Amino acid sequence: MIRVLIIEDDPMVAKFNGIYLESIPGFTIAGFAKNVVEGRKFMESSPVDLILLDVYMKGPTGLDLLMELRKEGDSVDVILITAANDKDSVQQALRYGAVDYLIKPFTFERFQNALLQFKKQFYLMNQHDEISQDEIDNLLHASDRINSDLFELPKGLTKTTFTRIAKKIIAWQGITFSTAELADDIGVSSVSTRKYLHYLVAHKLIDTDVVYQETGRPLTNYRLLPGKVHILQSLLCE
Repeated sequence: MIRVLIIEDDPMVAKFNGIYLESIPGFTIAGFAKNVVEGRKFMESSPVDLILLDVYMKGPTGLDLLMELRKEGDSVDVILITAANDKDSVQQALRYGAVDYLIKPFTFERFQNALLQFKKQFYLMNQHDEISQDEIDNLLHASDRINSDLFELPKGLTKTTFTRIAKKIIAWQGITFSTAELADDIGVSSVSTRKYLHYLVAHKLIDTDVVYQETGRPLTNYRLLPGKVHILQSLLCE
């Protein structure tokens, strides 16, 4: 199990970060600290693999702690979870080796992605004395690989129609729509449109919501998932 120390001065935020963390397999909470001083004391007596670290706290900041650890030669991994979104804070965190930087408020999906990516890196680094180029590329360029794989459309789906549908979904971000509404708008049959929608649902780019009409018949509505616009845009074929 990957042992995680949460350093956060807001008890409610710390609690929810802990709940999020323990819902992801492979992680366990090593402990909580409400400031840098408490965090350092905890690390002196208990092993820690990863720190979820706030920036703004009373006394030394999270960035102060990160810099001190690196100057001391401590390579413990750190993910910043903070409201600090200024360029200097981000650059400083990355310069001192933060493995990720989450800006509050964030989605559980973004939190989960950060932890799963770290878990992949953690086990790769701890299970092998030598690492191949392919393993490094798979670790560092995972998002590029996912985008490439997504665009390998299954037989019967074309890039041209996919692009028409994707553009309309992007234009409708934040709006729910049915298969029929999308099909009517872009001039493609409902049967064909449904195939593309099922493909996008399977790849977790859009979500579904079933509602029941006055007749009692179910109607499936769709919506673009938050944070997926850039992925869908990258798959457009002009």
